[in-house]
Amino acid sequence: NLGGVSSLLTTIRELIEYPLSHPELFLHLGVEPPRGVLLRGPPGCGKTHLAKAIAGELNVSYFQVSAPELVGGVSGESELRVRTLFESAARYAPAIIFIDEIDAIAPKRGEGSGGGGGGKSMEKRIVAQLLTSMDSIHPNNTRNQSAVIVLGATNRPDAMDPALRRAGRFDREIVLGAPDEKAREGILRVMTASMRVAGTLDYKVLAKKTPGFVGADVRSLTKEAAVLAINRIFRTDLLSESKKKTATDGEGESMEVDNEKAEAEPPKDDGNSNDIRTITPLTDTQLQPLYITMDDFLTAIPHVQPSSKREGFATVPDVSWNDIGALSDIREELTLSVLEPIAHPEKFEALGLPLPAGVLLYGPPGCGKTLLAKAIANESGANFISVKGPELLDKYVGESERSVRVVFERARSSSPCIIFFDELDSLCPKRGSDGGGGGGVSERVVNQLLTEMDGLDSRRSVFVIAATNRPELIDPAMLRPGRLDKLLYVPLPSPTDRLSILRALSTKIKLAPDVDLHAIANDPHSNGFSGADCAALLREAGLAVLRDGVLNRTKDKDGNEVVDKKTEIKLLQITAYHFRYAFDHVLPSVSKKDQARYDRLRERM
Repeated sequence: NLGGVSSLLTTIRELIEYPLSHPELFLHLGVEPPRGVLLRGPPGCGKTHLAKAIAGELNVSYFQVSAPELVGGVSGESELRVRTLFESAARYAPAIIFIDEIDAIAPKRGEGSGGGGGGKSMEKRIVAQLLTSMDSIHPNNTRNQSAVIVLGATNRPDAMDPALRRAGRFDREIVLGAPDEKAREGILRVMTASMRVAGTLDYKVLAKKTPGFVGADVRSLTKEAAVLAINRIFRTDLLSESKKKTATDGEGESMEVDNEKAEAEPPKDDGNSNDIRTITPLTDTQLQPLYITMDDFLTAIPHVQPSSKREGFATVPDVSWNDIGALSDIREELTLSVLEPIAHPEKFEALGLPLPAGVLLYGPPGCGKTLLAKAIANESGANFISVKGPELLDKYVGESERSVRVVFERARSSSPCIIFFDELDSLCPKRGSDGGGGGGVSERVVNQLLTEMDGLDSRRSVFVIAATNRPELIDPAMLRPGRLDKLLYVPLPSPTDRLSILRALSTKIKLAPDVDLHAIANDPHSNGFSGADCAALLREAGLAVLRDGVLNRTKDKDGNEVVDKKTEIKLLQITAYHFRYAFDHVLPSVSKKDQARYDRLRERM
């Protein structure tokens, strides 16, 4: 009943199945079997479901408890509940104890304010009892010398007391990250196996269109698709009834039916006791045409917000190469540095090459650095985490470093993943530049970033792309090989690139026949324009159209407008005149002095 967990099966066998099924092996070898396994991962990734599946697969006793259920209101009651839980498991061994949200009752002791408070004191006692109870687990203390395994689930492992994570307790961990495309395909197949589906679903397409979705999000997707299918059936039923009523109206008068409204709104209960939907279930004949289609799933996807997005992590952006329209050389380099390692890691392994670590995009503002990062994430299909530099900075000591760790931890659990740091110069300035002696928050963040980039923990297909328009301010240690070792200069567009950009930007804009984008791209006024300036030019030309429409409305002698609004909207279009007007109001955002500075910077870097 689980999909997308095939990569975890070997670990589950080693840590859980063998100790429960064959405790005699461990006794014979004179070693203690594993006692505790921590299941960690983002909310909704299937930790609780996995624990149930393990117990069901092994056919052992299963004791599930949510951590807050162990908390009692009377002094000593919480410890008694913990002892009772472990004693019950020992009597019914082999058994699994599953404690959900274990971080809620086992926080780090000594943290927080007022260590003498009643709540803090109780937490300390619960942690102490958990430690004692876990240490008492041994085949010699259970029925038939069988094993008891304690599974704990959390999405905040760093919040747990370190004593619980030492050897002999929760010393082994199973990481459930956000599923990749292949795992999502497996989850979709399992969840739709019992659903009434028309034809066959294209699981590969659905998996590709749901980046960042965890198991719970996929479950929400199936429910949303089912709701759309039900609404479709009711709309069809309502329309057929309306048509029958129109055709058979008693006096021969035709009743008008607003089909568009009927399709847009679900049927309302008007209190009519003859309405079959309100008094009896639908018959098998009526249920027969009810299927969930591929279109239902595709329509439902935008209605389901991935949990990663709710937590503040962006998913794959809706930007493609076609939206950029230029920078072909940079795109080729990014393809080799990011797309190929994600799509074909085996090629790098065959050559004995390490996967590329990171890419720094630098150049004048408005040239498409952020857009490039979004497009490469979209093309790769990898998960995407976007971080604005200042977002990670916090005034409290240690919080900024923790935020950096959380970003990389989430990326590792969601691999393959691209982390995009925008405005890196604000997050990673040269150390010592503020004269603070090394204690500033910026320097601590730089140190933490360097540690994460070095991959002291496994990088597991995590790629870093950073963007800045002031690379000279970035700490040099970030730019050495193994970190952001690929430096790509994103220049101001040439006339040919400006034409490509204007074409990409104007795909949804209504242009008059006299507009020549080639002439606009080569116009002397557009020299030095960045991609953002080209967008501003189009926007200013569009505003000029609206301004002309407001000032030049013709009215008759009674003061009424001659052209109605619908006709006016249809006539709106940007002409060559409006572009000439826009050129007078839009200037290059990068001065010639700055252009020369960036050219010198490019040669130096």
